[in-house]
Amino acid sequence: MTDLERVTVAFLVAPQGAEQEELTSPWQAVKTAGGQPRLVSTEQGHVQAFRHLDRGDRFPVDAVVPEVSSADFDALVLPGGVANPDFLRMNEDAVEFVRGFFEQGKPVAVICHGPWTLIEAKAVAGRTVTSWPSLRTDLANAGAQWVDREVQICEDGPNVLISSRKPDDLPAFNNALLEHFARAAAPSR
Repeated sequence: MTDLERVTVAFLVAPQGAEQEELTSPWQAVKTAGGQPRLVSTEQGHVQAFRHLDRGDRFPVDAVVPEVSSADFDALVLPGGVANPDFLRMNEDAVEFVRGFFEQGKPVAVICHGPWTLIEAKAVAGRTVTSWPSLRTDLANAGAQWVDREVQICEDGPNVLISSRKPDDLPAFNNALLEHFARAAAPSR
């Protein structure tokens, strides 16, 4: 089992629209590995997750941007859902928060429609990524190489970027993010 003891992972989501399984599955994987997941959003209170187009559960927010920075965390997870990244990419504080992980060389894991936020943060040029297929053109236009894979690990940049396409890919996505989050935190232990 991967050890994430003393590893704090930000899960950035909008006040509503995150795909619930893409939030809860990696969250549980981080927690089970001994890490400390923290829910970061653009508003205090709770976030409303969705199961595709249906309302899912509500989750309490631990911190809001801009009251925290990437320096407060070891890694970042960006769940998908169509509305979630679309809202985040329109919020300057959220985009700056994401950009900080790349500038500091910290690992980022993104799934489904999540790369929209990365495009806005200007973090995908020269990177190889996967996503929900409808983002293929958007990613290519932003300078990324899009691939159709269960999980893509890109180390051609300032940090490790882990990406997946959809909820069916979560087992591979979770394994990859746990492995790379543990490696990134290892020197500080």
